[in-house]
Order: sequence, then C-alpha cells, then structure tokens
Amino acid sequence: MRASVVRAVRPVPLVQHSTLRRRARRRRVLWGGGEVLVTVGVVLALLVVHQLWWTNREARRGAERKVEALEREWGAEGGGTGGAGASGGSPSSGDGTSSGPQSSRPSRTGPSRTGAAAGRRSYAGTADAALPRRSQAYAILTIPRLGLRVPVAEGVSKPDVLNRGYVGHYPGTQQPGQAGNFAVAGHRNTHGEPFRYLPRLRRADTVEVETRTATYTYTVDKILPQTSSRDAGVVRAVPRSLVRPSYGYSEPGYYITLTTCTPEFTSRYRMVVWGKLVSMRPRR
Repeated sequence: MRASVVRAVRPVPLVQHSTLRRRARRRRVLWGGGEVLVTVGVVLALLVVHQLWWTNREARRGAERKVEALEREWGAEGGGTGGAGASGGSPSSGDGTSSGPQSSRPSRTGPSRTGAAAGRRSYAGTADAALPRRSQAYAILTIPRLGLRVPVAEGVSKPDVLNRGYVGHYPGTQQPGQAGNFAVAGHRNTHGEPFRYLPRLRRADTVEVETRTATYTYTVDKILPQTSSRDAGVVRAVPRSLVRPSYGYSEPGYYITLTTCTPEFTSRYRMVVWGKLVSMRPRR
C-alpha cells in the first residue's frame, strides 16, 4: 500500500531562475512594444488633427483678416466698395479703356502680344502703378457658388502664399482684366483649402476679382477634370492643355484659370477651371 502511494506522487518540476528571467523579459518587451504602438498612434492622430483642422483654422482666420485689411486699405483710399456681383462697363485690358471682348476682339497677333511682357506694360499704366511684390496680397477672389472670398497673392510659394490660405497668382501670367490669362492656384486640402469645392463649379458660374482699381467679373466656360501636374499649357496666354489638347482655347481672349490638386488629399494631378471676362466696374 505504501509503495503504491509513493508511485502515485509525481515529481514537482522545478522552475529555474533562467526561465523566470526569460518570461520577465518577454513581458517587458511586449509591454514596451504596446507602449510604442500607442505612442505612435497618438502622434499620428495629432498630426492628422493638425493637418486637417488646425492648419485650416489658422489659414482661414489669416485669410479673412487679410481680406478685411485690403478692404480697409482700399476704402481709406476712396476706392469705394467694388463688392461682389459687380457689372457694367466693358472688360478692360488693364489700362482703364473700354475696349475689350464685348466691344472689340483682341488683335490676332498671337500669344506674344498677350504674353507677360505686354501684360506688364498694360498693368503699369493703371492706378496700380507697380507690379505686386513677391508674396504680396493685392486682390480678392470671390466665387459666390462656393461661398468663397479669399486673398490673391503674387506667386505660388507654399510657405509664403498657399499655406497661408491664399490663392496664388502664377508669375508670368496676366493680371486681372488684362488680355491673356490670369492664372491662379489654391490648396484643395489643408491650409485653408480655398479650392476644396472647385469641382462644384459649373458653366456660367461667376468668378470675381477685386483689385485696388476695379472689380472684374468672369464666367466659368470650360472645366478640365484632370491633367498632369506638369501641364504648363493650361496657364499660357491662350490656354490649352498639352496633355489633353481637346481642352482649351485656340485664339486670344481675356481668360481666368483656376487650378488645384486632384484627387483629394493627393498632388498627383491637377484640375483646371477656365473662365472668360464679361464685365469690369471701376472702383469709385
């Protein structure tokens, strides 16, 4: 009987200190890895919040203040309101005359006559005696369908213009109201995203540009949903896509070009909206 009892008792395995240490290290590694993953997740979440909320908030507030500052500056100079919905008069080439698309067609002398050099001479003859400085906000873009009212600054630098919530004027293209192409760019996502809803525009929608001297009204005429980010033809004096030549124009005119990235949250392609100048009202 005693022997059978002894045989029934199994030996208790001994836990070595090395085994305990391995288990402890494993727990520390798993715990540390979990902490790292949680920390990375929190950092990524904060980055998303910063990009999608904070940059928009700050850029929009800054853009609104700049619009108000321009309006005060122009009002102090006796320029009147020149508000949205301006009409009357004829489109001008920028020299204050009444010649333009409604009264007479531009001379068919090719892009060289409506290029940047000709535009600078015309612009210099207006009350805005000097060309805008780099990154200077000098106009206000209004798109009623989008509820948008945003400053236009010279250049398309991200840190100095676009990331501040402004719309940037492509250097070398024409100024508002001039014969040729007044071309601008704006963010579609983050940093104020002024052009986020650009795809909502339709033909005959109005786009207005206010400057120190006048308000210019354009109507949307053509929309290019997607093209290469290197498609320089869309901002030429006579705009036409080099990638999709069926989109664009073949003769001189008074154009506006709005460009932004597409699809959303990428910068791989560009969307383009073109309009034609239909009216000009001097500020009084």
